[in-house]
This record gives sequence, structure tokens and C-alpha cells, in this order.
Amino acid sequence: MTADHRTSALLLFGVFVAITLAITTWAGRHRRGSAEEFYAGGRLFTPMENGFAIAGDYMSAASFLGISGLIALVGYDGMLYSVGFLVAWLVVLFLVAELVRNCGRFTLADVVAARMRERPVRIAAGTSSVTVSVLYLVAQMVGAGSLVALLLGGTGEAARAWTVVGVGVLMVVYVSLGGMRATTWIQIVKAVLLLGGTLTLTVLVLLRFHGDIDRLLHTAAERSGHGEAFLAPGLAYGGDWTARFDVISLGLALVLGTAGLPHILARFYTVPTARAARRSVIWAIGLIGGFYLMTIVLGFGAAAVIGPDAVRASHASGNTAVPLLALDLGGGTGSTGGTVLFAIVAAVAFATILAVVAGITLASSASVAHDLYASLRRRRGGPRSEVAVARVAAVGVGLLAIGLGLLARDLNVAFLVGLAFAVAASANLPVLLYSLFWRGFTTRGAVWSVYGGLVPAVALVVLSPVVSGSPGSLLPHVDFQLFPLQNPGLVSIPLGFLAGWLGTVTSAEAPDEARHAETEVRSLTGAGAV
Repeated sequence: MTADHRTSALLLFGVFVAITLAITTWAGRHRRGSAEEFYAGGRLFTPMENGFAIAGDYMSAASFLGISGLIALVGYDGMLYSVGFLVAWLVVLFLVAELVRNCGRFTLADVVAARMRERPVRIAAGTSSVTVSVLYLVAQMVGAGSLVALLLGGTGEAARAWTVVGVGVLMVVYVSLGGMRATTWIQIVKAVLLLGGTLTLTVLVLLRFHGDIDRLLHTAAERSGHGEAFLAPGLAYGGDWTARFDVISLGLALVLGTAGLPHILARFYTVPTARAARRSVIWAIGLIGGFYLMTIVLGFGAAAVIGPDAVRASHASGNTAVPLLALDLGGGTGSTGGTVLFAIVAAVAFATILAVVAGITLASSASVAHDLYASLRRRRGGPRSEVAVARVAAVGVGLLAIGLGLLARDLNVAFLVGLAFAVAASANLPVLLYSLFWRGFTTRGAVWSVYGGLVPAVALVVLSPVVSGSPGSLLPHVDFQLFPLQNPGLVSIPLGFLAGWLGTVTSAEAPDEARHAETEVRSLTGAGAV
């Protein structure tokens, strides 16, 4: 990348950081110090604002750059990610959004603890939520280091390390000073930037092919070297039975995991009513659906305009497909248009990373303070003490993420995102659905459900080919691979549901019919909701 590209990108980075810090300062001055203000932004956001924030929380740099790059390299099979991420929101809309808003206050554990013994349930759900958040967060931090350093032209260790540290410091500032209000507005700004940038590139791709999508697809197929197979399923995932089961496992994790992601569930508490939560999801589905449709155009556009070979030569996993496409659409290297478009893509990617890590950090600090701390020391201090712990927890989570991000900066961490979704689908979703819909569910069933999904998901990944046994694994020189699939969802998700059922049917504790009836009425009508 030329010096002009780096200068322009750095300038836009600086502008975005200045804007977000101004938002954080404004939010910090208007906070009242209450738990509701810190965790939920005072529940003052409209459905449209929260819908944009949800979209900003969900549309990560992996979606903007990774999915487009994957489509540019493998064609049709790359679209499976777009479909999985989008279909997941139907589960959220029909099964989760309104009920969670009515039953909880700030976290997943609130929903489960409404009809169970609080302490064991909160510890289990809080542990799972923090695990998912940290896995997701480390993936974003490492991605920030490699992506921003690559876009700025710095491929050395120092450039990546300082990028990880810088992103970590900023996310701690956003969360500890601004809370949910600042985080939400940062996500709204990021969503507008991301959708605007993606729409601009999509329009330019379509103009390049005079609006003829058929011509776009066939040009991409011709340049791919695979012909019509590029537009048909099977190019990447059509191998042996292991590859096919891996696709099913990944699909299950993506479709079911979204409804269990702590930072997504936390967004439902920022609106005043359950109806507003449902309308927020409808806004989010429209925005996210439009975004993923545009990533498909960008992926095939990169294959047609740049060519998969050039994309692969720049970055083996295709993460630079969109920046390369922007450079070409703007007029090529050295042109003013190319420089401007490249800088916009770089700034949007950076904004995406900052917004996502802020949301995840807030969710994890909320789980630490509201679930773990409140369960272990709930008689020592009130809500203000809990908020103070959450601010300290944000610093601790930030330091942990920076440390792990620095240790893992040379590794391929794509599996961490899939693992985060798999853990969320295995540990969080079963206990959530059982608590909402099963009258006979007990405390033992809830605890077993969480750990019965969490432990197998993590253990199976450790024993999978992503950690050892293959040249592309994390530890390529050792081999303790026992599990053939790269994503554990196909096994760990059913185990989570099975463990919840087994814990319930073997429990000596009788289910509390009165509390279930109260929870059911509250979840369906909103009567008594906070």
C-alpha cells in the first residue's frame, strides 16, 4: 500500500476515534451512576436506534472482509456464512427477543434465575457468558492487529502489537467511562458507516457491469479457474463425509449461537418494552439482511474484477479482497479515487472492530459484576457497588484480551469465532429455551445444561484438527487430535440439551409451579417486567 493510502487511512482512523471519544465523554457526563444506566443505557433507546445498534454489534469485520473474501475464493460455498448469520435472526425474532426482554433485567442469567435458585444458576450462566465473550473478544483483538496493520502497510510484530494494545485501551475507555449509552451510539455510528461504505462499493460493482448480475457471476466464474463449479455448491465443502458434517456443524452453530450471544441478548434490555425489543429485531433483520446481500455482490465482484489468484496472493484467506476491490473501483493504485475508497474501507473496518469489542466488553463485565460478583457477595454493597465492580471488570477483561491477543497474534484464530458461536449454542441456548418453555425444568437441569454444553464444546475443539494434527492447526508440530470435525456444534449442542433434560429428570427438587406460572405470564404479557 502506498504512503497516500496509509496517510488517508490514518486520518480517517483519527477522525473516527475522536468522534467516538467525544460520544463517550458526552455519555459519561449524562450518566446517573445507576446499574440500569450503565448496563442498559436507561432503557431509553427507540426501536430504530436499537435496531441500528444491534446491526452494528453483529456486523463484524469478519463479515465485512472475511465473508466477501471467502466468496471471492470459493464462490457459492462462501455464501453459506451469509445465509447462516442471517437465518439466525429468525430464531432470535420468534423465540427469544420479547420473552428475554420481559423476563430479565441485564443478562442471560436474569432470565434463568427468575424461576430457579439464583446462586448456582448465576455462577453457571455467568461463567458461560464470560467464556463466550472472551473467545469472541480475543478473535476480534487478533483480527484487529493483523487487519489494521495489513491495511496500514505495517506487517511487523511491533505494528500488530501496538494495534492490539491501542484497540484494547480504547474499548476499556468506552465501556468504563460511557457504559451502554456510549457503546450504543458508537455502534449506531459504526452501522451507518459500514452500511454506507458497503452500499457505495456495491453500487460501483454493479455499475462496472452495467447492472447485469448474470454477467457479473459468469465473469467471476471464468476468472476463478473453476468455471461453472464456482457458482455451484461443493467447491469448498464437497469433499468427504467429514467435510460435509463440518458444514452441518458450522451451520448449527451459526444459526443457533446468535440467540445465546451475551452481547446480543444485552441489547434487548436497552428499550422500554418487549414490543420495542421485537421491533428492534425487525429493524436489525432488515439492516443485516441488506448488508449480507451486499457482501455477496462484493465477493463475486472481487472475483470478477480482481480475480481469486490476485486476492489469494495478497492474503491467503482472502481478507484483503474488499480493500483490493475498492482500490480498483476507485481507479487503481496511485489514483485519487482509489486512495479515497481504500481509506474509507480501512476506516470502516477499524470502526467495525472498535464497536464490536466495546459491546462484547460491556457484556462480559456485566456478567462478572451482575452475575458472579452479585452471587458471591450480594450482601456487600448495592447497585452502585456493582457498577463499580463492572467498571473494574471492564479493565480486567480488556487487559486479558490484550494479553491473549498479543500471545495469539501469529495464529489463525478464525476458529475462535466459530467456537464462540458453538459455545453459545451449546451452553446458553438450551438453558434459555428450557427456562422459557419447559414447566418441569429445575435448578440442577439448568446448571447441568450450561456445563454440559460448555465443557464438551471447549474439549472437542482442543481435540480437533484446528489445534493439532495438521499443517494449518494452532500446534502443527504435535498431534493429539481425536475429534475429526473443526466445529463441535454437531455434538456439543445436542449434549447441552441432553444434559439439561438429564439433570432435570434426575433431580430430587420439585419444579416450582408458581414461579413458572409467574414467569410464563410475565414473558408473554410483560406484566411485572422491569
